[in-house]
Amino acid sequence: MAGAAVTGHSRKMGASFAKGRCVRGTYIPSDQAGEITRSLSFTRPSRVLARFTVGGGNSEMRDADNIGLRSFSFRLGDVHQRSEIVTQSAPVHFTRTLHLLRAFLRSRIPGPDRTANVDEVDAVSAVDPEMLHHASDVGARPQPGSFAGTSYWGVHAFPATNLKSETRFIKFKIAPVGVEVSRTERDARAKSADFLLDDLESRITARDVRFSVMALLDRPGDPVMDATIRWPDEDRREAVRLGTIVITGFEANEACDEPVFNPANLADGIGHPPDEIFAARRAAYAISRIRRG
Repeated sequence: MAGAAVTGHSRKMGASFAKGRCVRGTYIPSDQAGEITRSLSFTRPSRVLARFTVGGGNSEMRDADNIGLRSFSFRLGDVHQRSEIVTQSAPVHFTRTLHLLRAFLRSRIPGPDRTANVDEVDAVSAVDPEMLHHASDVGARPQPGSFAGTSYWGVHAFPATNLKSETRFIKFKIAPVGVEVSRTERDARAKSADFLLDDLESRITARDVRFSVMALLDRPGDPVMDATIRWPDEDRREAVRLGTIVITGFEANEACDEPVFNPANLADGIGHPPDEIFAARRAAYAISRIRRG
């Protein structure tokens, strides 16, 4: 309820990441996928249903007006072996526990003047210093200039079991094949209100939207219970390419409404992360689907 109070109510879209576009494509596994997971959704070719979104609850906002997250959610596999992965353009979540998540959202509920109470926001941030990890990361990164030219992270540590029944933790990173595309605020304001969607359309037409699905591999002692913390030396550690996603066309946005891309929907071989925020998200996505019906 707090999330809807912050961003407003809508029965046809979520309280967050309301602006986006539904797309389709294909997934081609790498020869190494089975070394990391036995999940048939990652070791077999399949169709892909996906959605690119802009953070925030206003579906009519200009792309240049939002300096927050971008998201890429996708579904692999078939009806019997399906995985739905939710990723974002920052490698960490903004809170560590459900209690702090509620406090974060409540502190941002607009008052009578339609603005949040700055003192309450600062008070929550003081109690939850981990929140600064997320804010610092988003603030330090160049703003995405293209959905197709942005890296996305799964933020949680997923237990993955391979074909030898060996289990280890991985983090998902979805990396564009080619160069990353960033922009300055001045560049963005000179573009159309929907420049990210316009860019996506032109790239799909040119058959230029491809991502590597990467598994970042754990090391002894890595934090797996806190989604606000990156693994040490995460950007330079060992990673395995599970496969490649190629986006080939658009789907009606309604096609992405039914599955909601619930991160709890994972085929055997990829387990649920053990942290508290993932458990909260599992329940929240299901409730969101019911209330948007």
